[in-house]
Amino acid sequence: MSKTTPPNVKHIAIAGNIGAGKTTLCTQLGKNFGWDVHYESTDNNPYLSDFYNDMHRWSFNLQVYFLNNRYRQILDILNGETTVIQDRTIYEDAFIFAPNLHDMGLMSTRDFNNYFDLFKLMTSQIQPPDLLIYLKADISTLVSHIQSRGRDYEGSMSLDYLKRLNERYEDWISGYKEGNLLIIDANELDFKNNPEDLGKIVNDVSAQLQGLFSD
Repeated sequence: MSKTTPPNVKHIAIAGNIGAGKTTLCTQLGKNFGWDVHYESTDNNPYLSDFYNDMHRWSFNLQVYFLNNRYRQILDILNGETTVIQDRTIYEDAFIFAPNLHDMGLMSTRDFNNYFDLFKLMTSQIQPPDLLIYLKADISTLVSHIQSRGRDYEGSMSLDYLKRLNERYEDWISGYKEGNLLIIDANELDFKNNPEDLGKIVNDVSAQLQGLFSD
């Protein structure tokens, strides 16, 4: 079921809330299209566990770590010779997670302004992905996925936190103007366990790429 990729396509990214299925879909699309995969750094993240135990203390540290990690990933993609699919984007850090923490009183205004200045500097030196794939998921879908993977540090995550993030995702996607966008409903498609559902997504992605970059 492998598909070809137009030669001028270097960067595809998957966006979505915690538990939407980004990592799973990254792996599957990378395998189908022969793309390299750049995963979000969760397993070796030195701040993640501390953050979920004390969000106020560790929010700035965590967000700067993610910002730096994703910026380096994008530089590697732009300087590399292969097509890469990226698990979560630098834009989600700045437009969803950091402002959500700030609004919840978990990141000071001073830290948020410092963080956003770093983001603006970094994004002035890069370009957006050729195609952004947004995994849209309801809270019930997110919770089901989070529980099934059983990460200890996610056990203390509140429904209110997930709901706030989901609202920000919907707002961000509705106004996304950085590049080309494909929205996939993760509530309706079981791409992890159903080959037909995965095949539909692969075909949709292929059609997007061929249509957008055929000139």
